[in-house]
Amino acid sequence: MRILFCCEFYAPSFGGVQKVIQESAEHLVKRGHQATVATTKLRERDFDELNGVRIREFKVSGNLVRGLEGELEAYRKFVTSEPFDVIVIKAAQQWTFDALWPVLSQITRRKVHIPCGYSSLHEPAYRDYYQQMPEILRQFDHLIFYATSYRDIDFAISHGIINYSVIPNGASETEFAEPPKLPFRKKYGITQEDFVFLTVGHPRFQKGQLEVAQAYERVNLSRPSVLILNDRPNPDDFPKSLTIPDKIKALPRAFANQYRYPLRDFRRALKNIRRQDGKKVLVTNLEREEVVSAFFHSDLFVFASHVEYSPLVLFESAAAGLPFLSVPVGNASEIAQWTEGGEICPADNDATGNVRVAPKVLAERMEAMASSSASLEEFGKRGRSNWKERYSWDKIALQYEKVLTGQ
Repeated sequence: MRILFCCEFYAPSFGGVQKVIQESAEHLVKRGHQATVATTKLRERDFDELNGVRIREFKVSGNLVRGLEGELEAYRKFVTSEPFDVIVIKAAQQWTFDALWPVLSQITRRKVHIPCGYSSLHEPAYRDYYQQMPEILRQFDHLIFYATSYRDIDFAISHGIINYSVIPNGASETEFAEPPKLPFRKKYGITQEDFVFLTVGHPRFQKGQLEVAQAYERVNLSRPSVLILNDRPNPDDFPKSLTIPDKIKALPRAFANQYRYPLRDFRRALKNIRRQDGKKVLVTNLEREEVVSAFFHSDLFVFASHVEYSPLVLFESAAAGLPFLSVPVGNASEIAQWTEGGEICPADNDATGNVRVAPKVLAERMEAMASSSASLEEFGKRGRSNWKERYSWDKIALQYEKVLTGQ
């Protein structure tokens, strides 16, 4: 089977979309299929094939709301004329999906779309976009969702669309088979007696790192503790020629919020934490191997993201046997049920549907979980066991294979 995956970014760019497509494509290649990825051209990419997956780059950017620009016709011609057996398009609201709207009817091969959450469904700027979406979705042979109930799948069902499957996300059996052989705690000055809270996410303040820091500021444990706030900036978010102020100015107000970092509040929380005896806070930008190592060497993963679909970090936490505490963002509650690897902290939604947790409430739950070693141990064991049984990428790739072949 010759498969074309279309996604805005791909390796060496790192993020949730990139990770899911890379794992899916590479596992399908191992199963004897041919896989190609159509994606944005990156200066950092000096290869056109990675682990058996071919990469075709296009100088295109934007979406239908912000505007599309670049090699649109070249991309459309490639997708409509190359002899692929199935075409998979990951995520709405980005160019590899939006640029194909005018030519979807010309694609006679099997078409599969992964909507990926509809993060801007309630944004006024996207009102017309989503009014057109039902007719666009009906042109696909099949849809793949990551949750049994969320914005995208609820939207599809409400418009009578029934040709879909729910395939969960997961974590790599290669990365999480064993802890990386790195002296993680020693390297970062963390003792074996320290209780380690970990959070991972980019962009930092959209992923709730401010709320986690403010919650940790309030936590009172009977033992020394460390908070690791890891952010991995993505250099491909914008052209390198743009400065941060230019990037913000280039976006409509609806898109700029995630880049307006509340640095003053963040720095104040860090300063207050560092004044407290028995507490440390580390703001890091770890390489991937060290991120995985951090999962294995921490005691509780805390996730307070404002908007998600199906967060990979919760599956990765379960894979490492690391208990997690997450706000009810995306399908985090469902992941907690599936993996049995953690708990959900109550939080409210703002006017656009984004999750906002009160630091005081989060602190109380962090403190309660950290104080129950027996519960943490049980969460860790069950999470890792369920990941091995159902949520590794080799298991998930079999589900993708069935959908793509139309079985």
